[in-house]
Amino acid sequence: MSGHSKWSTIKRKKGKIDQERGKIFSKIIREIMMAAKIGGADPEANSRLRLAIQKAKEENMPHDNIKRAVQKGAAASESANLEEILFEAYAPFGVALLISTVTDNRNRTVPNIRSVLTKYNGSMASKGAVSYLFDKKGVFLFEPGAEEEKIMDFALEGGANDVETKEDGSIEVITEPGKFEPVKELFDKNNLAYASNEITWVPQTTINLDKDQARKILKLIDKLEEDDDVQQVYSNHDIAEEIMAELDEE
Repeated sequence: MSGHSKWSTIKRKKGKIDQERGKIFSKIIREIMMAAKIGGADPEANSRLRLAIQKAKEENMPHDNIKRAVQKGAAASESANLEEILFEAYAPFGVALLISTVTDNRNRTVPNIRSVLTKYNGSMASKGAVSYLFDKKGVFLFEPGAEEEKIMDFALEGGANDVETKEDGSIEVITEPGKFEPVKELFDKNNLAYASNEITWVPQTTINLDKDQARKILKLIDKLEEDDDVQQVYSNHDIAEEIMAELDEE
C-alpha cells in the first residue's frame, strides 16, 4: 500500500503478517517463481529474484522452500500457467489503485478482484486509466532515529533521486529502478539497516482522506490483499498520522 507514511504502513502490515504467516509465505513463493520464470534461476544475474529471496529470508522462510520455489519457477513445466497481471481500479473518494497479481488462473483472479471492488464501492478501470498516475521507483525506508547524514551521503553517492525525513522521523529514499541496486549495495556495505526496500509504484500526487474515508479505503485494500493471487495493492491516498493512530486503536 502506498500513500500515507510508509513507516505507519510497515508497522500496520507487520501486525497482520504475524497473524497470517502462511498466506505471506504463499505470496512470496509465487513472486520467487515468477521472478525465476522471467529472469532465470541465478539470483546473481536476476535482481528481481535476488530481492524476492531476500524478502523470503526476512520472513524466515526455510531455505528448502526457497530452493524449491526457484526450481519450480525456472522449470517450464511447473510455471507455464503462471502469469503476472497488473489491474487498474477506481476506489471511492477519487482514489486510484494498482493491484499487482501473480496467478495461474486468470479466470479465477479477475472475478475475485471485481467482486471485492464492487462490494466496497470500487470498480475495475481500463488499461492505462490509472497507471499514468504512478511512477515505478525504488524505495528504501529507515526507521525513526536512523543516521540521517550517512543515509543521505550514501543515497546521493549511489544516484538516488530524493531523501526525505518524514514528520514521524522515518527517512524515505527514492531511486530510479536502475539505481536501486547501487544504492542498496552502498547501504549494505556501510551497515545502514533499512526497515524495508522495494521497487514499487509511487503516486505522483496523493488524495487526502478524512477518518471515515480512510477507514473505508483501508478496508477495501485489506480485502483485496487477502486474495491469494494479489501480491500488493498500490494507492494514491494519503492519511494523516493522527488519523492512522486513531484507526490503529479501533
